[in-house]
Amino acid sequence: MSDNFRQFEVADPFGRRWQVEFRWQQNAISIRHSDTVDCKYYITSGEEKRELVVALPHALLGRTAKARGRDISDAWCLRLAGLHVRRMIANWDDMEAPVATMPAEDLERYSLAIEEAERAERERIAYSH
Repeated sequence: MSDNFRQFEVADPFGRRWQVEFRWQQNAISIRHSDTVDCKYYITSGEEKRELVVALPHALLGRTAKARGRDISDAWCLRLAGLHVRRMIANWDDMEAPVATMPAEDLERYSLAIEEAERAERERIAYSH
């Protein structure tokens, strides 16, 4: 799993390469009156430019964080949203939606993937010393 969730590249099913740039993360109560954490991305492929907003429902974040024994942090939300953007582009899912709300099953899957990557990194560091 890539460590850079602020800038990365993803191929879509049509053979295009998209440059993805994270722009901001904000509690959507203040902008959309929605109980979510919103993460905004700018994506480009050649001359085509798009904006993506991934909404992480706060209630799901809370339940998942509790189940995983972790705090809700900006870094964790950025990683969850980044994984979702990668899947969205790779499968061209929800690409026409102005705001893509992450479903519970995706949040759980990404959370487990992040946990596994963190475990592998801890092991790598332990074995390198």
